[in-house]
Amino acid sequence: MDNGTDSMLDMYLFETNSLMEQLDELLIEAEKVEEFSTDDVNEIFRIMHTIKGSSAMMEFTSLNQIAHHIEDLFFYIRENGMDAIAPELKKTLFNLMFKATDMLRSEIEKVENNEPLTENIDNIIGEINSFLNKISNPSDAADSPADTQQDSPSVEELNMELAHCPDDNAPFFIKVLFEEGCGMENLRAFMLVNALQDLALDFHFYPDDVENNSDSSQSIIDNGFFLTLEKEENIEKVVNVITGTSHIHSYEVIENARLKRSGKDPDEQADISAQAAVPISTDDTPVKAASIDNKNIEVPAKQTAAPAANAARLHAGPVKQSLISVNLSKLDALVAIVGEIVITESMVTSSPDIQGLKLDNFMKSSRQLGKLTKELQDIAMSLRMVPVSGVFQKMNRIVRDMKQKLNKDVRLTIIGEDTELDKSIVDGISDPIMHIVRNSMDHGVENTSEERIAAGKDPQAEIILSAAHTGSEVIIKVEDDGYGMDTEQILAKAANNGLLIKPESEYTKKEILGLLLLPGFSTNEEVTEYSGRGVGMDVVKRNVEAVGGTVSISSELGQGSCTTLKIPLTMAIVDGMEIAVGQSIFTVPIANIRQSFKVSNEDVVYDAEGNEIVKCMDEFYPIIRVHQLYNVETDVTSIEDGILIWVEASDTSYCLFVDELLGEQQVVVKPLPTYLNSFNIKNSGISGCTILGNGNISIILDILSLYEMTQY
Repeated sequence: MDNGTDSMLDMYLFETNSLMEQLDELLIEAEKVEEFSTDDVNEIFRIMHTIKGSSAMMEFTSLNQIAHHIEDLFFYIRENGMDAIAPELKKTLFNLMFKATDMLRSEIEKVENNEPLTENIDNIIGEINSFLNKISNPSDAADSPADTQQDSPSVEELNMELAHCPDDNAPFFIKVLFEEGCGMENLRAFMLVNALQDLALDFHFYPDDVENNSDSSQSIIDNGFFLTLEKEENIEKVVNVITGTSHIHSYEVIENARLKRSGKDPDEQADISAQAAVPISTDDTPVKAASIDNKNIEVPAKQTAAPAANAARLHAGPVKQSLISVNLSKLDALVAIVGEIVITESMVTSSPDIQGLKLDNFMKSSRQLGKLTKELQDIAMSLRMVPVSGVFQKMNRIVRDMKQKLNKDVRLTIIGEDTELDKSIVDGISDPIMHIVRNSMDHGVENTSEERIAAGKDPQAEIILSAAHTGSEVIIKVEDDGYGMDTEQILAKAANNGLLIKPESEYTKKEILGLLLLPGFSTNEEVTEYSGRGVGMDVVKRNVEAVGGTVSISSELGQGSCTTLKIPLTMAIVDGMEIAVGQSIFTVPIANIRQSFKVSNEDVVYDAEGNEIVKCMDEFYPIIRVHQLYNVETDVTSIEDGILIWVEASDTSYCLFVDELLGEQQVVVKPLPTYLNSFNIKNSGISGCTILGNGNISIILDILSLYEMTQY
């Protein structure tokens, strides 16, 4: 594909996926009250109308046809109201809509993955048509949009006496001529039709196959494009849309083969040009840029728009838009450049060439530069922040489908969906959250309402999905009020699988629940469609840790369980403590540091295996000597000469022994070269690196994996 086609595909995927998310949310909320409101019906009609039109332009036949038939269905519902549907058929309607949207989403994924679309969609089309037949009688069906077009005269039946317009008994018709040489006349005509259909007017158009027949362009060039109207009061609405459409050369409104009204006097009709119109170029529409992965986020901007689909806006003037869409790769590039600026600014101000010199003006300017760099960095990072609502709302569909398949009465409560995270992190936690919610539905919540009543609980179970800011991280919780977890059963299962690394009596409750996150652990003897609690939880842990987060589980038997994800706001730039070990410099994230202190030899004791431990806040913690762990040469080997840093990650807490603390610094996290993956770097206590002000490289320590590597 060339760049133009590729850009159109990106725009199509971004817009269509956004519409599908809106549709899912609408269906979920409407099903709760078992009714589509008038606004719901209009919105579904609009969404399907848009997907139909854009899919036709992209020649995605399966998407176009499914959307077209759903549009026909909701055209009937819009005209006749939900009262026209028998109560016993409303549940069927919802199930049909969920099935159809699943099919649409499946086809969209094929487009994203560059896979061929489904050729035979007769089953879903047949179901939609069958339902439409059930709720309508033959006369109603004959009035549907599809049938009226089928009954319309063909282009060959144009009546020459009526200026090449078909003789379809309409009292009014409008002839539209496009600018000479504008190209794609059939698609321009189809876009005009789309704009008019949004106004829900009663009209026909000729040629009537502009949607899928590129050859109709020549007929439009030779004879013009025609619209026929039944009601005179609709003429002005149509004209407003025509004059707001680009590449229109002229138009004329005709009644009974004579000029009635046009853009100018009848004698001047042939001279009407696009100068009399209100052209809408691509620059006047909301800017949309997307990637095949649909990785786009909204950033603040000022933009005007005057869509031809809304005649009212043409009269009201330009509409201010507060958001535009920006490709995530561009923001990645921006953040990378800002990171380099941060590093370069630090290198300039820390240059050995100026050390010891009294440069008042330079220092004043460097402080101002540092302030502006910090502000630029904050703005660049904020552009990548998006609410978790997109991920949270998807869980509504998961719960809805599982409620039906498992026959469980469960409600999902969402709290804090406006909480923001880095876009890449939001993408990374979607699957883990989905897996946890599925586990809660499948294995956490009681099987029947009778069980809950017998336990003194509300017959309807509840799953709470919440998010909240706490300083430099976001806490996401998935809570259920179901069975809870039996720690004795978990411990016995772990022992049977050979997963214990110390005597059973030494495991705390928190540590026992942590065993659920080990690879292959499951308390469920039978693998179900959705799996049991613990199945794949090691994958959840790994995915969350991949974005710099941690996972922990808490539970009370008989009362419910809670899985907590601690997620950093962003991974690109972090506050770190620089530490020295011999000639090497390491960085420890400030978020992982609880305290630093010096100790004497008497403060250090040894456990049964001879490992060093130290007492902090009435608890004993192991000591890990960094120089021994990484074989770094250093003169600081006595515990009294160095310093201990008490660090914590997830449910792991211990002390690092280092030579000295060099100071706190905001650092730009750089990923390690991919060729180092073969050396198992990620499991060696290293999460990345950063470039210091003097140009040296500092290894960023991963506090959690660093401890784990000492246990094996």
